[in-house]
Amino acid sequence: MLAILGASGHGKVLAEIAELTGWENIFFFDDAWPEKKNNGAWQVIGNTQKLLDSLKRYDGVIVAIGNNDIRQKKLKQLQEAKAKVITLIHPSAVISKYSNVGPGSVVVAGAVINPDCNIGSGVIINTCSSVGHDCTIGDAVHICPGARLAGGTEVNNRAWIGVGSSVRQLITIGSDAVVGAGAAVVKDVLSNTTVVGVPAKPKL
Repeated sequence: MLAILGASGHGKVLAEIAELTGWENIFFFDDAWPEKKNNGAWQVIGNTQKLLDSLKRYDGVIVAIGNNDIRQKKLKQLQEAKAKVITLIHPSAVISKYSNVGPGSVVVAGAVINPDCNIGSGVIINTCSSVGHDCTIGDAVHICPGARLAGGTEVNNRAWIGVGSSVRQLITIGSDAVVGAGAAVVKDVLSNTTVVGVPAKPKL
């Protein structure tokens, strides 16, 4: 059985990937329970505490929360409780055998990860995004749909790389930085900074 913490739209994506990769009996947990009882085709059967109290029942656990900070905190809580945290990879994703994807991460349909990449824990590599060779992706990062990272990019913890954005090779993006949708990043981005536009510049 698989437990997914976070009954969100993103959670539906994870549940379907889980089904496609052989998981059966998939259940959601969400802090909106008991008001929220379903997430699409799947049942919501408890909140975070209820999951923590029943971890031994589950062969795998993963967090499906879009907010990077909250996702990281929930994942840490589960890991400290000795949960069997898994990684989910869509069958259509292409991941080099020379790259690593950390626990609690998900690689969605059509995504590509090239050789010698190191992907941290709790990372979302979203639909049809690509991670070039020799990239380092920190923990709880979100690479949004259609984003493109060229080779040697370093993305630090909890950074958000927006939909359809592009990052030039050998760029460093700081922790908690945000790259806006469609932005073209050609210079390093400092931590806690939002950049937008083509070329990307700090948002005023």
